[in-house]
Amino acid sequence: MGPEMTLTLGIETSCDETSVAVVEGGRRVLSNVIHSQVDLHREFGGVVPELAARDHLERLPHLLELALDGAHVQPPDIDLLAVTRGPGLVGCLLVGVGVGEGLAAAWGKPLTGVNHLWGHIYAAMLTRPDLEPPLLGLVVSGAHSDLVRMSEHGRFEVIGRTRDDAAGEAFDKAARMLGLGFPGGPALDRLARTGSPKRQPLPRPSLPGLEYSFSGLKTALLYRLRDLGLGVTDQDRADLAAAFEQSVVDSLLEKLDRAMRESPNLTEVVVAGGVAANSLLRRRTAELVEGRARLTMPSLELCTDNAAMIAAAGSYAAVRPAEVDPSLSW
Repeated sequence: MGPEMTLTLGIETSCDETSVAVVEGGRRVLSNVIHSQVDLHREFGGVVPELAARDHLERLPHLLELALDGAHVQPPDIDLLAVTRGPGLVGCLLVGVGVGEGLAAAWGKPLTGVNHLWGHIYAAMLTRPDLEPPLLGLVVSGAHSDLVRMSEHGRFEVIGRTRDDAAGEAFDKAARMLGLGFPGGPALDRLARTGSPKRQPLPRPSLPGLEYSFSGLKTALLYRLRDLGLGVTDQDRADLAAAFEQSVVDSLLEKLDRAMRESPNLTEVVVAGGVAANSLLRRRTAELVEGRARLTMPSLELCTDNAAMIAAAGSYAAVRPAEVDPSLSW
C-alpha cells in the first residue's frame, strides 16, 4: 500500500508537546490534537524531563480519543501507526513509543518510527500538498539548526549544523537574560518588534562552511547587560532583543544562501521547525528565496512539534525505508 492510500495515526512526545493526529495519504490532516505543557514547566524556566514524561503518559489516552473522534474514524480504519523515535528527551520518547507499540499490538496494525527532525520537513508538505523532493531544508528548533538536502523520500543528507547552541535554545537563553520568562522564543519575538537593533548592535556569528554557532552571541548579550547594569531600561531590553534576533536570523540565512548557491538546479526550499514561527525569519527568508526557488514554510501550528508531521513522514517511511546510516534514516 502506497502512502497515497494510507490512513496513518501519529504520536508525538519528544519534548513538551503531547500530540496525536490522523493523516490521510501522507498529505491531508484529518485531525491534529496538541497539548502544550508550557504552564507545567513555566515556574522552572525550562522543560523538566520527568514531569514532561509523566504528563505525556497521563494525557495520551484522552488525546488519542479526541484525534480519532476529530477524524471520524475508528481503530479498524487505521492502516499504520507512526511514532517519534528521536531525537528528544529519552523518557518522553519512551512514553510515546510504548503507547505506539501497545496500540499496534492491540489493533493488529504496523508501527513505524520517525526521525523527529525529518518530521518537520513533512510539515511543509502538509502545508503545500504538491511539494515533492528534491529540496533544500533548514530545520530550526529548540535543539537543532540543521541544513539538509532531501533528494527523495527517505534520503536526507545533513550538510550543515550547529556546533553548540541551536537557534531556538539561543532565543530561550537570551529571553531568560532579558527577564522574559518561559517559553522565551515567542516573548523575544514580540519584544523585538518594539526595539531597534541599531541602538544596541550585537555581533553576527560566522563560521566557515555551513556550520552554525550561537554560544558567542549569547555571551555577547550577557556582557552587554552586565555593562548596562542597573541602568538598563525597558527600551534597552527591546533593542537588545531586536539585535539578538537580527544576529540569529542573519546567521541562519547567510548559510541558507550559501547552501542555495551550492545546490545546482534548486527549485524547492523548506524552512521548518519551531523557530520557523519567528516573524523576522519568515519575512527575511521570503525575501532571500524570492525569484530563486519556491519557498514553503509550515503554518504556525505545524511549525511547533505536532503529530500530523509524524504521521505524514511515517506514511512514506513505511513504504520507503532509508539507509541504515542513522544520520540519513527516518
